[in-house]
This record gives sequence, structure tokens and C-alpha cells, in this order.
Amino acid sequence: MSSHATVDAMPSPYTFDPLTTALLVIDMQRDFLEPGGFGETLGNDVNQLRSAIAPTEALLGACRAVGLTIIHTREGHLPDLSDCPPAKLHRGAPSMRIGDPGPKGRILIRGEYGHDIVDELAPLPGEPVIDKPGKGAFYATELGELLASRGIRSLVVTGVTTEVCVHTTVREANDRGYECLVLSDCVGSYFPEFQRVGLQMIAAQGGIFGWVAKSPAFIGALQRSAALPQAA
Repeated sequence: MSSHATVDAMPSPYTFDPLTTALLVIDMQRDFLEPGGFGETLGNDVNQLRSAIAPTEALLGACRAVGLTIIHTREGHLPDLSDCPPAKLHRGAPSMRIGDPGPKGRILIRGEYGHDIVDELAPLPGEPVIDKPGKGAFYATELGELLASRGIRSLVVTGVTTEVCVHTTVREANDRGYECLVLSDCVGSYFPEFQRVGLQMIAAQGGIFGWVAKSPAFIGALQRSAALPQAA
């Protein structure tokens, strides 16, 4: 891969070095995306999230083809809930809270079927999977150390949900000095209005938290960069 690539993005073109860029795929888990999962039992339309699966699958293929660093995250807790604070545990209706029996195993518990990533986006061997107890991917995880060890300075962010775990992670990353590009067709919200406004908030005021683009624009830039002669 060559040293730099540029994507047509909002609010301005996004330039990145593929060698110091990672794709971050946030919480594309069965409990959130599959019919009959935890998200649907709460009354949400999972199709609002599932629309991000196919574009993300194509994105993963393109990133794998050029050797881009790929990191996945899963939100969930230890079976004894020792890492789940009361402020989070007590959200939701009784009998449908974190740790309770759900349609795909105990809700948001590590190791349960529903906690794992959907088959279409399953990590390949060697792709790190960060298990996180909070909404942000940096909180109480090894993500920061992993990125530092690989010299990563730019993050291409995908996943669910746009206004919660994606937003929290982008804000955390911004405070840590990472340049973030959010791919609008590879993130999703159960609420279309939150999706629209959440993306606008990222790119507002000259890119206060980062940039926003569609995945074909990023894939094109990545492929053009890979096709160029390597710098000496």
C-alpha cells in the first residue's frame, strides 16, 4: 500500500495512510441485529441495523484484500455481572435486563450465542476481538494499547448503534488524537432520526469528531492506493 489515500467525505476530504489505519467494526452482534434477538424483543426494528451488514461485508473483503488492520468489538459482561455497574444493569424492564435469559442465551453475557458477532461479519483468525463492558470501545479494554502497538493513528469506524456505541467510541478516539472516518452505510440505528442526526453531529463544525463518507468511496480510495507503486 502507498503512503496516503484520500476519500471524498463530509465536511472535507479525508486523507489517511493505510499503514497506520485500522477498520473498527463495533458490536455487530446477534443480540442486536438478528430477528428474535434482544434488540427485537425490546420492540426495535432490526432491519434498521441489518441494512449495514451487506456494505460492511463488502468493506471487510476490501480491507482484508489489502491487509488493512481490522479490529472487532463486542459489548457484553462477565457471567457474574461483576463488570456491569448498577446504573447500566437496572436499565430496561424487569426480566429483560442484562444477564437475564433471552432468546439467544443470557442477554449480553460473554460466551452466549447472542453475544457473538453475526455470521456474515465473523472475524477471521488473527483479527482481534475486543470485549468491552461499556458503550465506548476504549473504556476498560485493551484497545488503546493494541492501537499503539500497531502504530495506528486513523480509525475507520463501522457498527451499531450510531448514536450510542459508535458515537461514544468516536468521541473517545477523538479525545485520544485519532482521526476518525465513519462510514454512513456501515453504521445503523434503530431510529432513523438518530441515524441522520448522529452522523451530522460527527461532521459538524468542520468535523468536530471526525469525517463521514460512504463505504464505496473509502473502498475506492483504498484500492487505488494499493494499486500504486510502493514508496521507496
